[in-house]
Amino acid sequence: MSEYPRNTFTSRRPSGNRAAQRLRREPGARPGTGGTRVSASMSDHGGYIAGLDGLRALAVLAVVIYHVSPAILAGGYLGVDVFFVISGFLITTLILREKRKTGGFDLRGFWVRRARRLFPAFVVLILTVVPLAWAINRDLLVGIGRQVLGALTFSTNWLEIAHGTSYFDQTSPLLFKNFWSLAIEEQFYLFWPLVMLALLTVLAKLWQRLAIAAILAGGSALLMAVLYDPANVTFVYYGTHTHMFGIALGIVLAFIWADPREPFLGSATWRAMNQPVGAGALAVIAVAMIVLPDDAEGAYRGVIALVSSLTVVVIAAMLAPGSLLARLADNRVFRWVGSRSYGLYLWHWPILVMVTALVPAAIGTAAYWIRAAIAVALTALICEVSYRFVETPVRKFGFRRVFDALKTEVSASRAGKIAAGVVGLLLALTLLAITFAPAKSSTTLQIEAGEAEPVHAEASSSAAPSASAAPASTEQGAATRAQREKLPTKFDTSVPATDDITAIGDSMIAASKGGFVHAMPGIRFVAKSNMQWKDAARMVRQGLAANQIGRGVIITYGTNAGVPDTEKVREVMDLLGPDRMIVLVNLYSPSTFVSASNKELAKVAKEYANVTLLDWNAYVSGKPALLQVDQTHPSMKGALEFGQLAYRTLKDFSAQLSSQGSTDKNEETKR
Repeated sequence: MSEYPRNTFTSRRPSGNRAAQRLRREPGARPGTGGTRVSASMSDHGGYIAGLDGLRALAVLAVVIYHVSPAILAGGYLGVDVFFVISGFLITTLILREKRKTGGFDLRGFWVRRARRLFPAFVVLILTVVPLAWAINRDLLVGIGRQVLGALTFSTNWLEIAHGTSYFDQTSPLLFKNFWSLAIEEQFYLFWPLVMLALLTVLAKLWQRLAIAAILAGGSALLMAVLYDPANVTFVYYGTHTHMFGIALGIVLAFIWADPREPFLGSATWRAMNQPVGAGALAVIAVAMIVLPDDAEGAYRGVIALVSSLTVVVIAAMLAPGSLLARLADNRVFRWVGSRSYGLYLWHWPILVMVTALVPAAIGTAAYWIRAAIAVALTALICEVSYRFVETPVRKFGFRRVFDALKTEVSASRAGKIAAGVVGLLLALTLLAITFAPAKSSTTLQIEAGEAEPVHAEASSSAAPSASAAPASTEQGAATRAQREKLPTKFDTSVPATDDITAIGDSMIAASKGGFVHAMPGIRFVAKSNMQWKDAARMVRQGLAANQIGRGVIITYGTNAGVPDTEKVREVMDLLGPDRMIVLVNLYSPSTFVSASNKELAKVAKEYANVTLLDWNAYVSGKPALLQVDQTHPSMKGALEFGQLAYRTLKDFSAQLSSQGSTDKNEETKR
């Protein structure tokens, strides 16, 4: 996301912006020149590094596609690791170049340049996005104070770890969730120059410096692998200590490239094979981005580190004189995307979140893709405007001179005064939005309201479970496939009374409680948010022991983690027993596991004669406006329709079973 250090300048047409023109006329302002890009040699002697904009373009496009639809590019999140390697390489190269040319390093100047590059874009983003989100849906402001604080203090990753946020929870509409990686890079910008200067002073030999960087990379990758916990992946993904190996690997390459003796990159072997090896490494990275889902254990126990290592190989191949890879990557389109990768990364996520809240669309539909295309196009337009009129002037001329020019513009023209008024208004609205942001989303409040009563509510006198439905033991044991496919001889196919129905599940049931009660007065609940299929058997046992599970059952789990183990679903079906009429609800959310999980649920439903599938996914796909901003839980209206649909499914299943029973009796009579 950061921009490489440039020491060549390309000519630009005069801007129509009067403040920018005034800056150009002032003494000392650096004019644009028509400089020619010069390919770097195998050891770093300065110059433009061809191909890196193309690699940046690949990285940012992968992340954007992943956020638009993880189903298309399951491993698109790996683009961030490509960025980390590029940042480690380029910033270390910048420090080494300056020390080689001047004999020292201007630490203050480095930090000022980083501030010029980073602050203008995200300050404009915050002042624009927060008021817009407030106008679109207040739920988008939940946690906004923490998010803004994290952005301004370079601590987003640690604040979100402390808060328990999950990067991979696609249902979480945090506006600035993508700032976590910027925080790691900013921490690197802050502390690495200090460490670097100490290393250059104390360690004179290349192998010593390489050893330090390699230990940092290996130690960080090892920490990610050892500390990986599938229940809390975000800790190792967000942690600076567990996710700095990409940056450290970039540092290793920078040390190697800067060595004038060229002991590695200058070898005959590497010169002969660098292009095919680099192309192969790039191909493996592309495959990983296509096939590696974010919930794969192997990703955190080696594959992310492998992708980072392969990125080093790709960059090394691009550094070779006359590199074909560099030439292919150094085209006009890739240069445009790569040079604006910081802005694209910064803006795309909050725009996607706001557009999604503003225009509901079912995942995978034409409306969904049109909405995504509009969001991406809007992101590109905003980034171009930001790059030309905000980022570039500040980067070239500095904060003070830009501020002085703007102050002059405000006092000299009506347009300047209007612009200043707009900025002041946005600042006031941002502060008000942060001050009055809701502590909890509507979804959370709806779930908490559903859980306000005990999950095992006392049944009315008429709600005692049917004798046929109450098992002699809470442990039914695993049924054979033949037993599952056949109804008991005396199976009751009549529609259960509404007070003889139990809704079992996670936050989907808790959020829909009002709608279920409206559709089925007297219905009982065994439900709690944040539960998964691995917790379902325990909850069902508790419900059976408390005599709270009736003859009709509506059950849904998987909102949080899908169906990682189908046997957990079968265990629950066996516990509920063959005498109950069970409606198994499938999933709808933006999460990557939904499609595979729904296939597993459909397969299990077919195995049991007393189980039918409620295709909630198909129903909501036709009515996306029934969902909350998180694109997962139903709104109040959605809860009403969910309850009606569940009861209708139960009645239709009753009619189907009754019809099958009549057919079976007729066949027996004929025989």
